[in-house]
Amino acid sequence: MQLGSWNSFRIPQHHIANLSNPSKTSSTEYSRHDGAGPKEHTRSKRLTFGFSCRIGIDLDRHHVRDGHRKAPKSDNVYLKLLVKLYRFLARRTDSAFNKVVLRRLFMSRMNRPPMSLSRIVGNAKDDNAKKTIVIVGTVTDDNRLLEVPKLTIAALRFTATARARILAAGGEAITLDQLALRAPTGSNTLLLRGPKNAREAVKHFGFGPHKHKKPYIESKGRKFERARGRRRSRGFKV
Repeated sequence: MQLGSWNSFRIPQHHIANLSNPSKTSSTEYSRHDGAGPKEHTRSKRLTFGFSCRIGIDLDRHHVRDGHRKAPKSDNVYLKLLVKLYRFLARRTDSAFNKVVLRRLFMSRMNRPPMSLSRIVGNAKDDNAKKTIVIVGTVTDDNRLLEVPKLTIAALRFTATARARILAAGGEAITLDQLALRAPTGSNTLLLRGPKNAREAVKHFGFGPHKHKKPYIESKGRKFERARGRRRSRGFKV
């Protein structure tokens, strides 16, 4: 039979009859008899030609663990109440906004970086100025920002100075459960998040030279970081 040739593929008639009647099954049994004593069935293999099928094990991804969180690690009761609220909204509404907020509520603090007022103001321009800014994280103050416009910001938490400056400008600093009452589907909102790679530790990441990584030492003298990679007697030199 050639591959891809449907004309050369034939199904036996009794199998076709079983397909029309799912209750009937066709079985094949294998037995072995050594001549002494009753016949014993050593192996039985049943082939089902109905609509039911047996699902095997995916050997390629048998023990592969899904790294995505299904719930937050934190025991904060207020965070768990928010998860319960947005899990309901994500299930009962067709809005992708609620699904994104729910997934970000699961994240660790490292993956929920803070966002400063200056960065928020830079994104809240033109048509976005009238929208509710949503940040699943912390809103911090920036003393380099001289004027704060009137904004409505919903976030997990605010620093004291950031909240004071938002309220002094006539804006609003609301929580995510208050946002759920105002916009259950996330309409007229702008979802933002802070820079994830702005941490001090990220500046030191990277292996080898020419990575422009920040040294862990304050000095760059004769005695500092001059061994492997900087001398041929210590591995290699560039």
